[in-house]
Amino acid sequence: MHNFNYRRYAAGGVVSNTGTWMQRVAQDWLVLQLTANSALAIGITTGLQFLPFLLLSPLAGLVADRVDKRRLLQITNIAMAVPALLLGGLAVSGAAEIWHVYVLAFVLGTAAAFDAPARAAFVSEIVGPEDLTNAVGLNSASFNAARLVGPAAAGLMIAALGGGAVATGWVILINAFTYLGPLIALRSMDPTRLTTPRPQAREPRMIRAGIGYVRRRPDLVLIMMIVFSAGTFGMNFQMTSALMATEVFDKGATEFGLLGTCLAVGSLAGSLLAASRTRVRLRMVVAAALAFALIEVCAGLTPSFLAFALVAPLLGLAALTMITTATSYIQLHTDPRVRGRVMALYLMIFMGGTPVGSPMIGWLGEAFGARWTLLLGGALTALGVMVAVAFYWRREPAAVRPRRRLPEPGTPLVDAA
Repeated sequence: MHNFNYRRYAAGGVVSNTGTWMQRVAQDWLVLQLTANSALAIGITTGLQFLPFLLLSPLAGLVADRVDKRRLLQITNIAMAVPALLLGGLAVSGAAEIWHVYVLAFVLGTAAAFDAPARAAFVSEIVGPEDLTNAVGLNSASFNAARLVGPAAAGLMIAALGGGAVATGWVILINAFTYLGPLIALRSMDPTRLTTPRPQAREPRMIRAGIGYVRRRPDLVLIMMIVFSAGTFGMNFQMTSALMATEVFDKGATEFGLLGTCLAVGSLAGSLLAASRTRVRLRMVVAAALAFALIEVCAGLTPSFLAFALVAPLLGLAALTMITTATSYIQLHTDPRVRGRVMALYLMIFMGGTPVGSPMIGWLGEAFGARWTLLLGGALTALGVMVAVAFYWRREPAAVRPRRRLPEPGTPLVDAA
């Protein structure tokens, strides 16, 4: 990427993303240590971390549209570092209890809920429309390159330090300091090279305007229905990998971390493929989502740890192809005046289903076995995709499907009614 600011932004993201993936593995392993391998406890932790996306995303999107995103992102990175620092300190001191994990996961999720829509919309200010698809793909590639290193490094570090709760604390502390990466990158950017739109003035019913904009767009509704199904039922990778590694294949922290790396191999490939595309299509989102659902069902049927590890890259490839294509489509086909609110709604639907799906999938794992977390997750994802496609074809038949254009600057974003 030739853009100076984007290079800074991406470099900071690699540092922070590596720490994030290290904490995800360490946090799940800490929960297992504190609860004697409770799948439900992992599901509750994951649900609490993503619950703020469901509760706060509309407000977070409005904030992203009304304030300077570069400054907001600096605040949210500090806010995410604090709970990581506290949880790591508690674990290292031996004082961590499961309720500490629950509370701090919710606090971290609250900061992330404000960070995510601003970060997604900020990419459009760093690069022009001609480079946006490439930038979104490279963002995902950066995220998944870190995912190659983070889980494996966390697993090896936890194992080397004894495999207990204290070992996970040191890994979580490392993540707290990796937030310095994006902070330094954001502060060192050249603001004259940013295409920063004028923040939206305060108006009545601004959140309603964003929701109304999406409701009138069957293509956006299709994408959001698909990512809701996948995010709620299918994309519980950390939890399902932990359960498969410990309960089905009787493996430890090192193998659990390596499963995350295997997923990341496919995810990185999907991100790089997405970065090479110049056009994004709805059919690609649908095809990738159905492929993801089928592969997840196959993963639930694998007879050995090696077979599961070999299927994991395919799962990651399908998932990231779906996510990157969906994200690119929404950013390219959304009015800049409402982009922050639309991205917040997208993230709320994508991640906000996790507080419902993760505890449910965790309960299924405890009641019926870890394999059912994958079998039912894949089946429910496929069902959701088919319902979404049926809704789309009913709202916008192929014979009259118009070419998508963004409204003119003076066009109202919500109906007068």
